[in-house]
Amino acid sequence: MQCSDILPDVIRIADEASDRVLRIYESDFKVNYKDDDSPVTAADLASHDVIVNGLRAISHDIPVLSEEGRDIPWEERKQWRRFWLVDPIDGTREFTQRNGEFTVNIALIEDGQPVMGIVTAPALKEAFWGVVGEGAHKRDRAGKVYRIQVAEPRARRRVVASKNHLNDETRTFIEALGDHELVQAGSSLKFCRIAEGRADIYPRLGPTSEWDTGAGHAVLAAAGGEVRTLEGAPLRYGKEDVLNPWFVGAANWYF
Repeated sequence: MQCSDILPDVIRIADEASDRVLRIYESDFKVNYKDDDSPVTAADLASHDVIVNGLRAISHDIPVLSEEGRDIPWEERKQWRRFWLVDPIDGTREFTQRNGEFTVNIALIEDGQPVMGIVTAPALKEAFWGVVGEGAHKRDRAGKVYRIQVAEPRARRRVVASKNHLNDETRTFIEALGDHELVQAGSSLKFCRIAEGRADIYPRLGPTSEWDTGAGHAVLAAAGGEVRTLEGAPLRYGKEDVLNPWFVGAANWYF
């Protein structure tokens, strides 16, 4: 199975999930909380169902790990060389705040690395996708699809961050870059803003899980970027502990 062969089907699944999410977003929805106090809504669960059922229909032999279906034993997961990694809604806080900066995320992981990713922003009516080694694309509000790639280096670095996660460690990292401009973005859109050339560096010195980053990582890598830990190693997936180490996403020239 080639990624490019099933990419149109996965985009369709992401769009179907986005439509379900948007209908709930525009309604009088309720917010519940998980055991870790993170918010969850009916939109998270509806998106999960659409994506998981859709992926199983087009690739029944590839297992799925979703944030809303995370309770799969490590003894089973460690056998996976290839799997789908899904975040039905990344940026649920942005969803509940109704600021539009939330995304639906689907990634295909092979041998610890994302090889394909789809990120949709239902409220912004934007979508991004990429296959590593084949390029990345954006679909804008008007429905126009065009190829995207990271920007060339510039003297003033454009650093993308979320005001919800701008902690002291991140501020210190950003200040050490010297002359810079701060670009605000929520959820996995931070990866996509670099991928389309509207930002240069995304430092994340705080907790994330694999499903938060897989799809955006794939889009960025397909557009000519990388995601590395602070020690310089590639960010890897399919670990026993799904929490990510601190990392930096950026255009290749930064590293």
